This record gives sequence, C-alpha cells and structure tokens, in this order.
Amino acid sequence: MSEQHENLVARVDETVSAIRAKTKAVPKVGVVLGSGLGSFADALTNLEKIPYAEIPNIPPPSIVGHAGNLCFGNVENVPVVCMQGRVHLYEGHPVWQVVHGVRVMAKLGAKCVLLTNAAGGIADGWAPGDLMVITDHINMQYPHPLLGPNVEGFGTRFPDMTNAYDKDLRAKLAVVAEKEKIELREGVYAGWMGPAYETPAEIRMLRTLGAQAVGMSTVPEVIALRHMRVPCAALSCITNLAAGISKVELNHAEVEETARMRREDLKRLLRGWILAAAE
Repeated sequence: MSEQHENLVARVDETVSAIRAKTKAVPKVGVVLGSGLGSFADALTNLEKIPYAEIPNIPPPSIVGHAGNLCFGNVENVPVVCMQGRVHLYEGHPVWQVVHGVRVMAKLGAKCVLLTNAAGGIADGWAPGDLMVITDHINMQYPHPLLGPNVEGFGTRFPDMTNAYDKDLRAKLAVVAEKEKIELREGVYAGWMGPAYETPAEIRMLRTLGAQAVGMSTVPEVIALRHMRVPCAALSCITNLAAGISKVELNHAEVEETARMRREDLKRLLRGWILAAAE
C-alpha cells in the first residue's frame, strides 16, 4: 500500500483524537448539511460547535452557504453530529479530503448518516423547492474516492453499491414526510464535477441516462460510507431547474434562497428522521 493511502487511516485517527479532546459527545446519527441548509444544526439542544479551522484535515469550505462547523448536540435524547457545510472536488481539494468528514463521523460512532444537498431539477414537471429522496446515483465525478490501493481499515476492495441509499432509511423519510404533510419526490441523482453548471446538451444526456436531479456533491461521500458499511440516505432540495429547462440564468444566490424557503419543512423532516433512524 502506498504511503498516501496508509496516511488516510492516520489522518482520520488524528482528526478523531482532536475532536475528542474538545468534546465528550458520542454521536449516534450523522447529518451532512448542504448549501443553505446549515441552520438545522443551530437548533440542536446542548449544542457544541467546533469550527473546521480548529480541526486537523478538515478545511473550511469556500462556498457561500457552507458555514464550516462540526456541530454536536441532541434531537430529544438522540446524540447527533452535523457537518455544517462540506468541501467539494471543484474547490480543488483532493478526493480523500472531500470524504474525510463522513469517515470521521463513522469513526466517532455514527451508526447511520443522512446527506443533504441543493440540486438542479431535470425531470418534467418539477419545480424549485421540491424535495427529492435519492434512490440511486450516476457518478460523473472523478477521481473516485476508492481509487488506488484499498484501505483495509475502511472496508473491502469491491463494495457492493446495490443498496448504497439504504432502503430502510429511505422508508423512514417517507413515513416522517407523510406524518408532517411534506411532499417528497424520489429520483436518481447525477453527481456532476462542477464548478460550471451543466450545458443544456449535458442535461439532455443526463435525462437520457435516467437522472431526475443533478448536483456537485454527495456521491463521493456515499461511496465512502458504503465502503465503511455505514448505512446512509440522501435528500436533495431542488433549488433550481437545470440548464435548458430554466428560463432564467443559473446562479448560486437562487440556490441559497430556495433552500431558505424550505428551511422549516426540512428541519421537521430531519428531526423526525433522526428520531426514527435511532430507534
């Protein structure tokens, strides 16, 4: 195994040790909060907030709408860890660093993880503000997080991706949404490299391939969690219609504003899901 890959386990251990020096919290559930969705973490009880800048190997995000904190707290009696923002491949970070946060969540004790993101809608009839449970993904992001020698400390060489978006955790999202009267769509998420938005021709290609939404995150994290055998689910807030469908020029401000519009629904959905997932 190369020195770089041996260092991946050491880096996770270093990060975990630094976090445990700052908090005694042992999370049961992890949540990754995407663009414009970070306010959920501020509502945790017994909140402890550690800026990424104070944690080794987790760089602060450079994107507006990603606060850059690791938050510990409780939803009722369930201990939770939230990533308040994430870094992306398009920011120039190596892929190990993009997935480092979720690997650390798993090593801290999280038994399952919910990932959230802002995404562009591809399917006919969808609108900004729709919420979509991801059922599967199409990976258009490179490099792959498992590229190179396998790190046995994380998982096996060839992880099965059939149930990468855990069906039981997805079912819990559906139950909570019905109870809270929140409409949920389901669909396939295309992970795009970015940072440029897709062209209309690329969107037509992704639609032909079977995607209902497209975004620039999540897929590497899901692969890393699946490799570690940590069940996960993922939720997209459709914050804009994709190129060739939208009638206005695409911009990140629209993404943030639409995410803010659904903030309260998302808080109720995440809260209910955490309680259900911890049972």
